[in-house]
Amino acid sequence: MVIYTRKGDRGRTSLYDPQNKQNVRVDKDSARIAAIGSVDELNSHLGLVTVTLNDPKIVKFVKEIQSDLLRIGSILAGSKLTFSSSKTKKLEREIDKLEGSLPVLSKFILPGGSIVAANFHVARSIARRVEREVVKLSKFEAVTDGVLTYLNRLSDYLFMAARNVNSKLHIKDEVWSPVKK
Repeated sequence: MVIYTRKGDRGRTSLYDPQNKQNVRVDKDSARIAAIGSVDELNSHLGLVTVTLNDPKIVKFVKEIQSDLLRIGSILAGSKLTFSSSKTKKLEREIDKLEGSLPVLSKFILPGGSIVAANFHVARSIARRVEREVVKLSKFEAVTDGVLTYLNRLSDYLFMAARNVNSKLHIKDEVWSPVKK
């Protein structure tokens, strides 16, 4: 089997339309394709996180997130898969655990510290874009219940994971100090 079909060479791609039970051609710059592409980008960046992270528990959880993102991408592409609110609840429990082990923040911090934390921060930024793109899509087309809530929590989890990684490496959060003009 060849990976290329040449059918997308003119800026259109195929998606399954569950209402009509057939593939339809859509523009590659459509809101749906933008959202699917950003979900894929986030998933790829989380793959980078897993290979730079030396914490088996967090790696395992990030791989669960990657699986959730594949499900979300499939849903956005037209699959009739469901998305359980239990996935969001699990994210919330993990956020609470991480937050409970860290000093309270009262100021903005600079993304960075360690390579792994910086990668978590990049993933967090991508997750926020994914959420914005899915919100945009939801104004034109129905989005499966629970997906937006999950994406909103995901950026919170990635922020806390970045802070947690730095804390375990004894790297303090660098507080942002605005330069006075």
